[in-house]
Amino acid sequence: MTSAAQVVVPSSPLTAAPSVAPPVPMGPPSRPDLQVVPLKGLPIVGLIVIGLVVSLAGNWNWALDWFHVVGGSLWTAIDLFVGLILGPIIGRLSLPARAEFTARFMPKMVIIMPTVVMMTLAAGFQYALKIGNLEAANPNHKWLIASFIVVGVMAVIALGVLEPANIAVLFEMKKPHPDGEVIGTLMRRFILTAGVTGLMQVATLVIMTRVATL
Repeated sequence: MTSAAQVVVPSSPLTAAPSVAPPVPMGPPSRPDLQVVPLKGLPIVGLIVIGLVVSLAGNWNWALDWFHVVGGSLWTAIDLFVGLILGPIIGRLSLPARAEFTARFMPKMVIIMPTVVMMTLAAGFQYALKIGNLEAANPNHKWLIASFIVVGVMAVIALGVLEPANIAVLFEMKKPHPDGEVIGTLMRRFILTAGVTGLMQVATLVIMTRVATL
């Protein structure tokens, strides 16, 4: 009689311990693929530039007013949104998520910001010149001078600080080994300048509404 201790249960495929595959080593996270200048947006920018040039050459009140109002509204909305809403959100993202967002967002800003600044300044100056707001005797003259000062400072910040920071971020991200600290510093500079120009846009809104009611 065989005791329980002497019973040998043969192993089978059903009772054998499952083999565990060795972990596959994970490589470094892939670098986001991006274009510094999104080529698909250039035709749209070209159409806007052509329309603006035609409006300036024809000196059409409605078209000049349209380009000035639309450009100024977009400039104000983008600056306020990026500086006051998007900035705090980006600051709380993880580094991979921040890199992915930056790779998709910043190239668009390369063509959007110069376009809206050009629309606003070129159309606004010619429209003010045509309707006589720049004449010294005009009651709107002092308000327009104040607007030129504020908008001039914003244009210098947008094209001299914000846009170079934008492009620098994109070139850094295209390197084989991007420096996260450099990207973070440039992004903070971009968001800070966008917020400053956004707050200055509020002053232009006050001036423009004042001019419209005089």
